[in-house]
Amino acid sequence: MQHHDLIVIGGGPAGMSAALSAYEAGLRDILILERDAALGGILQQCIHNGFGLHRFGEELTGPEYAARDRRRVEELGIPCMTGTMVLSLSPERVVTAVNPTDGVFSMSAGAVVLAMGCRERPAGALGIAGNRPAGVWTAGTAQKYVNRKGFMPGREVVILGSGDIGLIMARRMTLEGAHVHAVCELLPYSGGLARNIEQCLHDFDIPLRLSHTVVRLHGQKRLTGVTIARVDENRRPVPGTEEHIPCDTLLLSCGLIPENELTKGAGIPLDRVTGGAVVDQDRMTGIPGVFACGNVLQVHDLVDYVSEEAAVAGRAAAAYLRGENGADIDVTLAAARGVRYTVPQKITRAGDVTVYFRVSDVYKNVRVCLLDGETVLLSKKKIAVAPGEMETLTVGADLWRSADKKTLTLALEQAPGKEA
Repeated sequence: MQHHDLIVIGGGPAGMSAALSAYEAGLRDILILERDAALGGILQQCIHNGFGLHRFGEELTGPEYAARDRRRVEELGIPCMTGTMVLSLSPERVVTAVNPTDGVFSMSAGAVVLAMGCRERPAGALGIAGNRPAGVWTAGTAQKYVNRKGFMPGREVVILGSGDIGLIMARRMTLEGAHVHAVCELLPYSGGLARNIEQCLHDFDIPLRLSHTVVRLHGQKRLTGVTIARVDENRRPVPGTEEHIPCDTLLLSCGLIPENELTKGAGIPLDRVTGGAVVDQDRMTGIPGVFACGNVLQVHDLVDYVSEEAAVAGRAAAAYLRGENGADIDVTLAAARGVRYTVPQKITRAGDVTVYFRVSDVYKNVRVCLLDGETVLLSKKKIAVAPGEMETLTVGADLWRSADKKTLTLALEQAPGKEA
């Protein structure tokens, strides 16, 4: 059985960034496994711009962003196996994979970085009434067909869900000559970035129907229309508010699910909110030497942050192999009062840590507080926060060491003056 110091599962932006940072930290025996024909992940079909502003200081398209990391991987001579599907990961860090050249094979690793990305929530998970006609697509699949294969899914379009992919596809379909009737969102607020709402919907006069959902599909072999309805505060359709929209295409942008089948198979504990692994500040999971980063850990807004998080995991994997990242504290992070989750969920070594989190609703004029029981250790004012945008809070080493309790809580508190 072959052995490698570090195996990175996934060759998208997270996997490449993790491999590069591990190399820069002194590690040389690195192998990237990627199931697609080339490195780059989802970026290969994201031909719009807006990538790289934080990391490179300039606006790039998805393929341009991926090409920068891919070129660096090639220059450093980091080996990768494309067209290789990983079948399983054992708790002992044995990776079993398959490809057309080698068949099924296994390799052991001193450390593993999980960077498998995420998948879209399909139509079957939504339970929409009606038949199952052609013309119902997930937004990412439609994006691949339009941008990489040159096929149009349809001409009269309704989009369910206001995630970033749905918003971007509303603009893309319009630019390709389709008519987007509306973007319907079950919640009373959008799940996408504010800049995408402005640039993809408002700039193209595409209606955003908040607190609306699709309640029925029409058509036998091909979609002929959908019925939408307003929903109440319990997200149930309100009788009498139904509206029929003739269309031949329904795009679904109803959430992304971290691709954690390998993680579950290895017995790694998962966070019930993020759907990703429970990790410490180094992005190490419940199995020593196995790290997770990128969208397989938590769904990010920007690829720049994916690369940033993956770099943390890559450096930590190199440090783990050198025996340098031992634990000196044991603090659990909990989420409460408007905060849905935190990443990391555990702190095992005192140091400056950037805590990523999302909120559960739209709030204005709030403070993000780190609490030790009822004692406020750190407070940062936010003018406004929304579920569609990830937030961060940087906590210094002294605060972790000063904690009296083993569980600290991240919560929102209303600042004086205005209500949320």
